[in-house]
Amino acid sequence: MKTADVPGVPGPFVEQLHEAGIEELYPPQAAAVEAGVTDGTSLVASIPTASGKTLVAQLAMLSAVQRGGKALYIVPLRALAAEKKAEFEAFEAFGVSVGVSTGNYESEGGWLADRDVIVATSEKVDSLVRNGASWIDDLTCVVADEVHLIDDRNRGPTLEVTLAKLRQLNPGLQVVALSATVGNAEDVAEWLDAELVDDDWRPIDLRKGVHYGQALHFDDGTTREVPVRGGEKQTAALVRDVVDEGGSSLVFVNSRRNAEASARRLADVVEPFLDPETTAELADLADDIRDVSDADTSDDLADVVARGAAFHHAGLAREHRSLVEDAFRDRKLKVVSATPTLAAGVNTPSRRVVVRDWRRYDGTGMSPLSVLEVHQMMGRAGRPGRDPYGEAVLLANSHEDLEDLQDRYVHAEPEDVRSKLAAEPAMRTHVLATIASGFARTRSELLSFLERTLYATQSTEEGRLERVADSVVDYLVQNGFVERDGDTLTATNVGHTVSTLYLDPMSAATIIDGLRSAGDRTATASADADGYAATEGEAGFQTYSIDDEDAGEDEAADSRVEKPTALGLYQLVSRTPDMYELYLKAGDRETYTEVFYERETELLGAPPSEYEEHRFEDWLSALKTARLLEDWADEVDEARITERYDVGPGDLRGKVETAEWLLGAAERISGELDLPGAVTVGVREAKKRVEDGVREELLELVSVRGVGRKRARRLYGAGIESPDDLRTVPKSVVLAALEGRRKTAENVLENVGREDPSMEGVEPDPDAAPAATFERAGGETDDADESQTSLGDF
Repeated sequence: MKTADVPGVPGPFVEQLHEAGIEELYPPQAAAVEAGVTDGTSLVASIPTASGKTLVAQLAMLSAVQRGGKALYIVPLRALAAEKKAEFEAFEAFGVSVGVSTGNYESEGGWLADRDVIVATSEKVDSLVRNGASWIDDLTCVVADEVHLIDDRNRGPTLEVTLAKLRQLNPGLQVVALSATVGNAEDVAEWLDAELVDDDWRPIDLRKGVHYGQALHFDDGTTREVPVRGGEKQTAALVRDVVDEGGSSLVFVNSRRNAEASARRLADVVEPFLDPETTAELADLADDIRDVSDADTSDDLADVVARGAAFHHAGLAREHRSLVEDAFRDRKLKVVSATPTLAAGVNTPSRRVVVRDWRRYDGTGMSPLSVLEVHQMMGRAGRPGRDPYGEAVLLANSHEDLEDLQDRYVHAEPEDVRSKLAAEPAMRTHVLATIASGFARTRSELLSFLERTLYATQSTEEGRLERVADSVVDYLVQNGFVERDGDTLTATNVGHTVSTLYLDPMSAATIIDGLRSAGDRTATASADADGYAATEGEAGFQTYSIDDEDAGEDEAADSRVEKPTALGLYQLVSRTPDMYELYLKAGDRETYTEVFYERETELLGAPPSEYEEHRFEDWLSALKTARLLEDWADEVDEARITERYDVGPGDLRGKVETAEWLLGAAERISGELDLPGAVTVGVREAKKRVEDGVREELLELVSVRGVGRKRARRLYGAGIESPDDLRTVPKSVVLAALEGRRKTAENVLENVGREDPSMEGVEPDPDAAPAATFERAGGETDDADESQTSLGDF
């Protein structure tokens, strides 16, 4: 079918396709059009990677907009949302507006009401529904990318429930579900009342095989010689072979450490193939990578990138991953060694994919990956217009392994997609949201809604759905999130708040218990200072008085109360299911047991007995996570934190962002409880400190745009303690504190509202150099890092 013959899409889009050299549809795309995708018909497209799923989505969305509707594109990852938005912005040339929303879960995204096409993660769409975004009712077309991820225990239930809610809100909604080939695509199509296009066609040949001995053994029975030189690993031989002919490679391994080690070894392989121009470009890229973070991981990544290789895993900062992905797409990088995170839809094609590790540690031992996961990795191989072919390879060490891998993965069909909605915490989270957002006001309405899910269509056990729902409702009632009156179910004020905050109810219950324990601790000492004059109080809390003139309404109730410490609050949120705790490693149990006894009085809620081994270890894991957050808020250098806790910059940023979100939720929840205002003050300060990575004395300075944790510390060391000081001190002092960086100093002064921020003719005051070190918790000192690239700076 010619693109010019596709009905219902804007003419300028067809012209854009022609300009890109696309004048004819691929067979699966033509089948989608024939099935009615441009006429508003729901469709499941189960076709391989690189077979044109995105164009199917574009045809559906643009035809919906052409009919006066509004389209939503749901993606599983933030990185993919940014990628798709950039791709869809070409529509704006002919008047179709595009917006993306992936952030704040409390926002209703009202600004998106005037966008024609919206890109968002499934979690963000779910939160928009919970928060009552009015434009949701205007949707006429929804595209669900990577819909097979419904099978994922973490992300799947949210996508499943979101699609069910959108279909209930908009009975005529067109749903277009895009998927890699799965074993039961017809089940997904039946659930969505959709037509099915199930095709294994690809625009270029993808050969799947196993490397054994000196050759690749492909699925069609052919072989290709790829010799392994003396002392060389199979992976190195396969990478060298494809780079030698001008291609690139993706190597999938099973852990972050293996990804980094593999990248270092493979850099030795690809470096000799780099030309001078590419070497210079990679040197610049390496500098950009070092600027992202001052952690050792930045330097390690930059070192291999400069030699034509890279690693990619969840421990990297988002900027790291984005730089690597872009450079690999541009073929500057010749090989990327990655954990399976890179297989989840991000556009990173290569000529050859090597699945080095097909087993993964599951908590008890090494287990084989699913066929679907391995096929997702293999699907990264080969893209039309970039490669003449694609090859996907597993590695065998024996003839027995060769046959096993061929049977297990090469010739095998992907598994069926199965709903994971019945698993905790998914069911309690989504049942509360369903009640709080008004989708179900009675038990019978709740069961009726759940019957619209994939889980209901797949469940074969009589009465299981009803039993699971009743059990979850019992939990929500017992914890005060839902009230039950006969068949009627009503969310309480706290329940509504928890739902709109996008919290797991179990996280909320933990936070509420901890905040109430904080509220129960009141100080008996008399007030002896105005404002917030802190002294050491009982039970590891700070006691302080509140001046009624300065206090908010919620803070003036008690003239002398206790404020929970940052560590206590960090450990509280680290105990919730919404925070992934750090693991206890060898020797950690003893170390953090000592920390526990030293600082036990600061912790909120009743600790388990040391003899309750599993619960006590969880408590210590949360304490370890809290100490990481405390170090960050005490301005410990990022590189030192990542080394001390054996985490990557991405892990640190993830923990900080999650803690910020959970403490923001705790602040909101505290407003629903009858607690002393000091508890809310403590939560607010702990949140602000972890958000900016600073001690309390810098909170005012970091409120100035352009002043992060390290610039604030330098300014404070030069005697500048507040925004008012920035407006009045001599410019020479500011310039000295900011190391003579005139443009930076001017921007800071402009942002703080100084009348004349110009640094023209100003010289740094030689006597105003900031202090080089500062004391952190426990009396330890840290050097002030000269880098401006740490998380809190921007």
